[in-house]
Amino acid sequence: MRAGDKYNARVEAANSLLCVGLDSDIEKLPARFRGAESPQWVFNRHIIDSTAQYAAAFKINMAFYESEGAEGWHQLARTMAYLRERYPDILRICDAKRGDIGNTSAAYARAIFETLDFDAVTLNPYLGRDALQPFLDYEARACIILCRTSNPGSAELQNLRFGDRPLWQIVAEKVACEWNKNGNCMLVASGRDPAEMAQIRAIAGELTLLVPGIGAQGGDAKAAIEAGLNREKGGLIINSSRGIIFAEDPARAACSLRDTINVFRFA
Repeated sequence: MRAGDKYNARVEAANSLLCVGLDSDIEKLPARFRGAESPQWVFNRHIIDSTAQYAAAFKINMAFYESEGAEGWHQLARTMAYLRERYPDILRICDAKRGDIGNTSAAYARAIFETLDFDAVTLNPYLGRDALQPFLDYEARACIILCRTSNPGSAELQNLRFGDRPLWQIVAEKVACEWNKNGNCMLVASGRDPAEMAQIRAIAGELTLLVPGIGAQGGDAKAAIEAGLNREKGGLIINSSRGIIFAEDPARAACSLRDTINVFRFA
């Protein structure tokens, strides 16, 4: 099954656009997990089991595992195996923001799509299409390309103007009109600026948008959802990481956000 179809099927089955981000920073794990033999793996299993019924996707931020060396990679691999075995219908996103010259990108793509078996990966478009082509060639996997990000310094480059348009609009158009030949492209679109979200939706058509910036980063969920929904009341992967995984009750936090999203989604 193609990644986009897998996500849409899960959205319908779970009535959810929620993505739970497994940003399992060891320094921030609750004390009862930090003392475990494999703390990130044990914590991830707890979060996955607590939130899976409300999630359409899980997003793993590679930095928190790569920083732990071989042991971090081992715990990442165990997490992926658990997701494949127990929750195979939930989309698995690798948040790696990769993008490099051809043979290096090809190696990254094999690691992410074959060795670890992610359904989707975030990618940096700065080096151009040829750098992303090894990822794009995996037709059944999704390439989620950075367009408008939620970090405070994003405007430094993304708002640079070329003629009458900012760079992020050009990226959205390139991806939608030129890079999506295999129908496996998605875009990262910040939820912190609903007006920009609406412009990205207008340019991108029905492409699915991964939406950071809601929750702990302060984005207005109602405005972002109304601006970003596609014609089918979907087309959004709304990510929350810290606001769910470090909540006192992750299941309640995930359920609450899923239900809040649906209120605005079907208003």
